[in-house]
Amino acid sequence: VLPREEPSSSVASPGGWCQLAGSAVIAFGLWFRFGGTIKDLSSEDKSPEYFYVGLYVLVGAGALMMAVGFFGCCGAMRESQCVLGSFFTCLLVIFAAEVTTGVFAFIGKDVAIRHVQTMYEEAYSDYLKDRGRGNGTLATFHSAFQCCGKESSEQVQPTCPKELPDHKNCIDNIKTIISVKLQLIGIVGIGIAGLTIFGMIFSMVLCCAIRHSRDVI
Repeated sequence: VLPREEPSSSVASPGGWCQLAGSAVIAFGLWFRFGGTIKDLSSEDKSPEYFYVGLYVLVGAGALMMAVGFFGCCGAMRESQCVLGSFFTCLLVIFAAEVTTGVFAFIGKDVAIRHVQTMYEEAYSDYLKDRGRGNGTLATFHSAFQCCGKESSEQVQPTCPKELPDHKNCIDNIKTIISVKLQLIGIVGIGIAGLTIFGMIFSMVLCCAIRHSRDVI
């Protein structure tokens, strides 16, 4: 009888990869959600929840990837076809979530941009009607997007960042910044989805290797 080949050390790779990728996705999502422009906007009464949906899905998928990675490692160590099959199924769910995130970020970009622009225009109008009430909200927008007013900054100059070198139209800046951020989310989502395909293929190949090694015995 030929000695049995032990595939466990190589099978552990997909689980470890999932945990590493999951940690990176969670870190990216949390940094995006609570850092810079988005962090400033989230403190307002009307936060752009539409913009956050993709991030929430991304962070959730990252957390699931970490949990799935643990089970993948356990299945590899125990050489369990059942656990590895569950690992494959969970990767399939993660793949769907990441693709949804990527598609949402690209297709829903215009809606998200318009949503934030509408928030700004409402804050702009409130400031002109009651300069005391709208001051804080408008100042937050100007600070977050490094802009000042729309066609002109004269009416809202007190709320503009002092370090701003020249006038920048906030409507245009909002479109540019939100577009770039959503494209980045979409790229990360599609990229992780692509990697999960390799994880699914690898897990099935290794599952078959375990079955083959048992059949030889």
